[in-house]
Amino acid sequence: MFGIDSSELLLIAVVALVVIGPKELPALLKTWGKWMSQMRGMASEFRGHVDEMVRQSELDQVKKQLESSISGVDVAALDPTKEFKQHLQDGMAEGEKALADAKASLDNPLAEPESAPQIAAEIAPEIASDVALEAASAPPPAAPESLAAVEAPVPVPSHDDKPKAAAAS
Repeated sequence: MFGIDSSELLLIAVVALVVIGPKELPALLKTWGKWMSQMRGMASEFRGHVDEMVRQSELDQVKKQLESSISGVDVAALDPTKEFKQHLQDGMAEGEKALADAKASLDNPLAEPESAPQIAAEIAPEIASDVALEAASAPPPAAPESLAAVEAPVPVPSHDDKPKAAAAS
């Protein structure tokens, strides 16, 4: 500690005991301890303020770097809600147009409806013969289980029915 050896520290303690005296020495050491604790508290507070200033300056530097790198980017163009709004508006416009068309067709009952697309009536002969062969060679569908295996529930007489049965016999 401060380049003071243990023998030197013992010599300082003996001199302090002789010069100050045994009665005053405990009070002096107590006062000296309070001063040292106050000095340590002030040093730690000073160190905390310096650390805070260093952190703040580092944050300011990072903030400046981010601002300089972002300055070329258009942040408004990166807004995803703008694209969603555009798609929503397009869908609403299509829905309103379809609704207007449907209303117009209902308001004019004499107009002929659009015809459905015509489907070819004849199947090519090759395809028809293939389909017929497949249908003929397919096994018949499995028959359901015999109905005899399924039993009907047997009615169980209740307590109310017993006296009636006894009275009837």
